[in-house]
Amino acid sequence: MVEREPTDDELQRLREERLREMEARLLGKQAGVIEITDDTFQKTIRDHPFVVVDVWAEWCGPCRMVAPIIEELARDFAGRVTFCKCNVDQNSRVAMRFGISAIPTLLFFANGALVDRVVGALPKETIRSKVARAFEIG
Repeated sequence: MVEREPTDDELQRLREERLREMEARLLGKQAGVIEITDDTFQKTIRDHPFVVVDVWAEWCGPCRMVAPIIEELARDFAGRVTFCKCNVDQNSRVAMRFGISAIPTLLFFANGALVDRVVGALPKETIRSKVARAFEIG
């Protein structure tokens, strides 16, 4: 089996990924997705300036498609945006408060206020663009 050399694009992507990981470690910021509940929801969106909440359920196929995208974006935006998951089956108050009728639903909060929402399983770049636009970051 012959190994091929990585392309310039692949090398650049790896460099950028490593740089983001190092920045997150240096800044001491959590790069993971935080599980939130009815009880921790309000404090979480109040304590973090920019928050994306993934409202999901275990049985939801599209939710399982979005989950790894949310984890990647949490690493990509580490130190700038906090990403959370809220299981709708276990946290009905959040679902009722925001009128969640379809999942996955992503809720975008800036300084505690809801600024955008996305419903459905969208591609990573579409979600990345929504995050950047909602919080005016690159």
